[in-house]
Amino acid sequence: RALPFIAIVALFAGCTSMTPYGPSAVADLAPTKDSKVAGTVTFTQKGDKVVVQAKVSGLAPGTHGFHVHEKGDCSSGDGMSAGGHFNPEAKPHGPQTAPHHAGDMPSLKADAGGRAKATFVLEGVTVSPGPTSVVGRGLIVHKDPDDYRTQPTGNAGARLACAVIRAS
Repeated sequence: RALPFIAIVALFAGCTSMTPYGPSAVADLAPTKDSKVAGTVTFTQKGDKVVVQAKVSGLAPGTHGFHVHEKGDCSSGDGMSAGGHFNPEAKPHGPQTAPHHAGDMPSLKADAGGRAKATFVLEGVTVSPGPTSVVGRGLIVHKDPDDYRTQPTGNAGARLACAVIRAS
């Protein structure tokens, strides 16, 4: 028996109200040794881009490098166990407006109280499974600004906080 016209209209109306977002992931930043930096970062797939929302506290006022790293491992105490920047396509380190590592992100800017909030969009990574997925990778907040020139690190200094990015 065919669905009544009203039921079909209701079905399609429900579809149009569904969120256009896809899978998401979260990273709970924990301080490295002798640091007080902590926070939460979400990654949400939207088409072929990923929306990143970060809330971080305990920073010195100013700019701090912020990167996805290759290994989801924060066991070393200094964040070094997370390895280098996530770079599945072997690109040079750089800003979002030029060729860059998949893990190169805009820097965080902390206010006078040491808090940073940021929302930005990444291209070239996914939350969905695959070679460019951020899930299972490390997330690092650095002490210094990223100069977006020095290879391969951006000269961003010590690692102040580390997280493993996990599907949510």
